[in-house]
Amino acid sequence: MSIRNLDKMFRPQSIAVIGASARPNSVGAAMMNNLMAGGFGGPIMPVNPKAAALHGIMTYKDVASLPLTPDLAVIATPPDTIPALVDELGRRGTRAAVILTAGFAEGEAAAGKVRAAQMLAAARPHLMRIVGPNCLGIAVPGIGLNATFAPANLLSGNIAFLTQSGAMATTVLDWALPRGIGFSAIVSMGDMSDVDFGDLLDYFALDDATQAILIYAEGVTQARKFMSAARRTARIKPIIIVKSGRAAEGAKAASSHTGALAGADVVYDAAFRRAGMLRVNEVEELFDAAATLARMAPQRGNRLAIVTNGGGAGVLATDRLIEEGGRLATLSPEVIGKLNAVLPATWSHANPIDLIGDADADRYAHSVSILMNDPGNDALLVAYCPTAIGSSADAAKGLIGALSAPGAAERKNVFVSWMGAATVAEGRAELVAAQIPDYETPERAVRAFMYLVHYRQNQDLLLETPSAGASSPDNDLERARDIIRQALDDGREWLDPAEVATFLTCYGIPFARTQAVPDAQTAAVAAAAIGVPVALKIRSRDVVHKSDAGGVALNVEPAAVEAAARQMNDKIARALPQAKLEGFIVQEMVHRPSAYELIAGVSTDATFGPVILFGQGGTAVEIIGDKSLELPPLNSSLARAQIERTRIAGLLKGFRDRPPADIDGVVKVLVQLSQIVADHAEVTEIDINPLLCDAQGIFGVDGRIRVRATTATAQSRLAIRPYPQRLESKIQTAEGQAYDVRPIKPEDEPALRRFAEEVDTQDLWHGFFAPLRDRSHETAARLSQIDYDREMTLVAWEDGRVAGLARSLADADLDASECAVIIRADLRQKGLASQLLQALLAAIGAQGIRQAVLNFPADRARMLNIAKDLEFAIGPMPADAALLRAVKVL
Repeated sequence: MSIRNLDKMFRPQSIAVIGASARPNSVGAAMMNNLMAGGFGGPIMPVNPKAAALHGIMTYKDVASLPLTPDLAVIATPPDTIPALVDELGRRGTRAAVILTAGFAEGEAAAGKVRAAQMLAAARPHLMRIVGPNCLGIAVPGIGLNATFAPANLLSGNIAFLTQSGAMATTVLDWALPRGIGFSAIVSMGDMSDVDFGDLLDYFALDDATQAILIYAEGVTQARKFMSAARRTARIKPIIIVKSGRAAEGAKAASSHTGALAGADVVYDAAFRRAGMLRVNEVEELFDAAATLARMAPQRGNRLAIVTNGGGAGVLATDRLIEEGGRLATLSPEVIGKLNAVLPATWSHANPIDLIGDADADRYAHSVSILMNDPGNDALLVAYCPTAIGSSADAAKGLIGALSAPGAAERKNVFVSWMGAATVAEGRAELVAAQIPDYETPERAVRAFMYLVHYRQNQDLLLETPSAGASSPDNDLERARDIIRQALDDGREWLDPAEVATFLTCYGIPFARTQAVPDAQTAAVAAAAIGVPVALKIRSRDVVHKSDAGGVALNVEPAAVEAAARQMNDKIARALPQAKLEGFIVQEMVHRPSAYELIAGVSTDATFGPVILFGQGGTAVEIIGDKSLELPPLNSSLARAQIERTRIAGLLKGFRDRPPADIDGVVKVLVQLSQIVADHAEVTEIDINPLLCDAQGIFGVDGRIRVRATTATAQSRLAIRPYPQRLESKIQTAEGQAYDVRPIKPEDEPALRRFAEEVDTQDLWHGFFAPLRDRSHETAARLSQIDYDREMTLVAWEDGRVAGLARSLADADLDASECAVIIRADLRQKGLASQLLQALLAAIGAQGIRQAVLNFPADRARMLNIAKDLEFAIGPMPADAALLRAVKVL
């Protein structure tokens, strides 16, 4: 349902507390205490059939007795009473409920699952939104709403905290209070029977009181909805997440290398990264990261220069930097020369820059000034270790002076660590007064730097819009489909080696020549055609461990293949007389001794669907554990970034006498695996291991492909909707003017800014387009980066300029989508608006959206005429007579 009626949840005018109590240590009593203490300004109506009053407020016997319909109901009654209460409240007009009661979908109890279904069935006809059940409650400190049974007081702030764990909520609140950390909202989500992460991310993305969103997650439901909401929200404000359950026990059950490596948590890692979120490992880091993102400028790169008066501090910082994927900046000869002129001869002459223990204010000031102007680094870490020679306050003043120079603070982020406590207190005070963030240790300063690096990298991934449209003409799609169809018709899940080789070559992935043959004589013919030594393998579904049974022979010369095949056949027939022998697999032996062994493949995650894997391959692939996962669809930029996240990427670039390997070839393989996933819903696993790679190119030697029958479409399995290339078209107005039309892309941002200057400001009445008034980069970026799932924007182009926009935003259930159109001022009378809106309706109708909705002021005659022309049903807006609402069934 997305954000429908969530305003009643988080901005209620009145609240009913059903199950309110005065009994000590009860949930109902704690809830009432918190609601009364919070200072909520509207009516609070306790419902309790046995008490006349609670906290001096008259109680009501039941829901029917309430003097007015509450916007929000908070319910803490036995689980069997919940469905009826939800139905009764819904009939009265209540549109939001927080259900604290447990005993629903948690665990495996059948009765609880039945109750949960009954509760949702009762809420659905009334569009009532439910947080919970089995939760701690919700709080919005800014309006005095504390509908929780948490023991801590709450401070108002600009952070929304969303958590699946009530215990974690109480812990975080207790931890935040003495540190002065406040919240715009706290939501304990419980079982997430209705309101889930996707709904809340959508809501708080548009909440002006929220500047950052922190999440404690144990799992995600409805992956596409989650990814859509997360990617949309992350373009607007930071999302920082900690997820429990990092051990991937589920990997043990996988039946191929790829499945074994693609454990659930690493898939979550890939999803969070692709969604533009920042993942941290500890709850405390949530707040550290939020503070860092709030007070630092966007980070441009990962090269860090470290300045310190103690070598040990520099080593610790360097260790943490490398562990977290950062780079130690290299000092150029020019920079070393400048530092030589201001530092003693005993300085380190390398990064970390060790100023020596007696460093004074001037050394800090001169060194920092030189490094701030050095293009060879992207940020600075400045550390101070207490000594009996130097002064922490003087060192701080030197740093402050350097950062106060014109333009210095704007050029780079600077992370500071004055180490110690009492001895450096004076220096820390100077830093606080100058509003320079200070970290207790160099490791924490590096961690803060890497928050910014990872956040920027993940934000960059949001700009990528890979398509998964029609397969390339070079791909033999029909032949690949025939292979899958044959396997399924035979009742097989795994393609045989010859089918694997043929299937992969259908997508241009070089693979060892492989043939399936029926007998020894044909095996000899196949080997002769290959012309090099071959591997000979028995072909039988009944022989699982072929090597153990003597069903594999390697490096067989073509002339010896027939004899080897007959011998192999006889041996297995004697050892396994019940086995059905179907012939042999003949595969060329590949000798590329200098090639790197890689692994590339596909696995299907239960939550996020298909994932693409790349890493170092070979027989020890699980032990080495050098891997990176990415969610499809992929383009070359995303595939290259995936490769870069592995350790073997450094080797592939070449070193010493080893030339660079064919990384471009690997990129093409990963992109083609993504295309396979988009073409074939039946493909659940692919495992190419080893994929050999050297300067001469890439070459698959061994592979496995698993298929399963399904009624799902290929792209419906993807957690991220691809760029819909099929929607690119041309439209022509009645006057004969033609326009190119396509879905919007992130790179359209500069053109959107120009468009904002070319529209009539009176046409910016719709909320979709009103933000264009500020003509800023941020606004244009948000409008140009969409998910192509619930959001769609079509752009009409005229000679490289934006002629018009048609935009829609659908509910998560795809029931209805609000639409709007805006045209450049000089083209408003050309008939473009109607044509562009018609193209949008066709696009969203093809996605399964059932209704298109237009909301517009009644005095907009042009909009009214368009709605009539396109056969919308038009009527007054129920809540506002000055508006019209037009609806069209698609």
